[in-house]
Amino acid sequence: MTGAEAIDYIHSYHWLGSRPGLSRTFELLERMGNPERGLKFIHVVGTNGKGSTAAMLASILRASGLRTGLYTSPYLRRFHERIRVDGEEISDAGLGEVAAFVRRHAEGMEDHPTEFELVTCIALEYFRRRGCGAVVLEAGLGGRLDSTNVIPPPEAAVVTNIGLDHTQQLGDTVELIAAEKAAVIKRGCVAVMYQQKPSVMEVAAAVCRAEGVPLRVADFSALRTLEDSRAGQRFDYGPFRDLRIGLLGAHQQRNAAVALETVLALRGRGWTIPDGAVRQGLEETRWPGRFEILGEAPWFVVDGGHNPQCAGTVAANLDTYFPGEKAVFLLGVLADKDYAGLIEQVASRAAGFVAVAPENPRALPAQALADCLRGCGLPVRVCGSVPEGVAAAREAAGPEGLVCALGSLYMTGTVRACFGREY
Repeated sequence: MTGAEAIDYIHSYHWLGSRPGLSRTFELLERMGNPERGLKFIHVVGTNGKGSTAAMLASILRASGLRTGLYTSPYLRRFHERIRVDGEEISDAGLGEVAAFVRRHAEGMEDHPTEFELVTCIALEYFRRRGCGAVVLEAGLGGRLDSTNVIPPPEAAVVTNIGLDHTQQLGDTVELIAAEKAAVIKRGCVAVMYQQKPSVMEVAAAVCRAEGVPLRVADFSALRTLEDSRAGQRFDYGPFRDLRIGLLGAHQQRNAAVALETVLALRGRGWTIPDGAVRQGLEETRWPGRFEILGEAPWFVVDGGHNPQCAGTVAANLDTYFPGEKAVFLLGVLADKDYAGLIEQVASRAAGFVAVAPENPRALPAQALADCLRGCGLPVRVCGSVPEGVAAAREAAGPEGLVCALGSLYMTGTVRACFGREY
């Protein structure tokens, strides 16, 4: 099987007509010889920031000398981005070989696995074959019934910032969503959590008490900013001094604090993670499409934020890095997201809007988005493609202006490609 054939096979299965639950993944892994049982995991769940936090942890562990697997979703440009070992994407040959192995076992099942379940099993087998000493595993949707939750107790279960997203599947309050996410906390692990609303933290704390699991909560009062500019950030956190990250925004310092608490938790379990590796790992962390500056004249920022909480963070970042400037917002959203709430968060920072549709079957049509945007009383232009939208937004902003592309990770890769950026 080639890499392209593997991707075609994976994409041929969907949730439609399937029952939620972990039984298919458990069965497939058992047929495969349970590759997950020989791996050590850091399991990362949450609504916002889990990808950035996972990327920081993988970079730190790699700098510590561990062969490190990283499993994330969705991808920006290439499916292969989702499965990495020591920062390198799975190759076409590797994907084809492992997918063919997994397919042989999946085809014998009465209830065929879904797309995400197949990808999860492919990743676990690939990490086993590559001899990974650590795997940073980002959950897809939720936690309790997410196919990543078939792993044995992880070394650390990491819960990042919780917000209202996927409410139809996970619940319509942050506490209900937190309960779904915290279900990955298993007896025998250590739990680490982003400091947030007390009622949300209590949900995780209750699970920890029931499972006999110690809980570490990032202490954001221990963060001290040393430098914060468009070039990056320097900060202290607790015992760690003069750390540097290229990711922008105060929220990335908070995500880094969660990663650092996870490092301390792993050290407490006997892991050797030197301070130098922590420093190097954070400095080398790359996580594209998260308040990323792609160009100047005009300044052009892209962020994959897709819910009101993310949009509020983007607005705060614009205030920090581009104070007083109004932005032309290039927006593309999925129809099942709270795009009205997202627009509300950024409207006061807008000079105008360009509406597009992300390259996804769940995308809201650009014209429907534009109809919603016109309520802001600002100029709105509709474009037929994301590249056309990029050009229109840059033209509207002018060389002295500012563009911010926002609304969905599913258009972020195309936006970055317009600037010649790969992963």
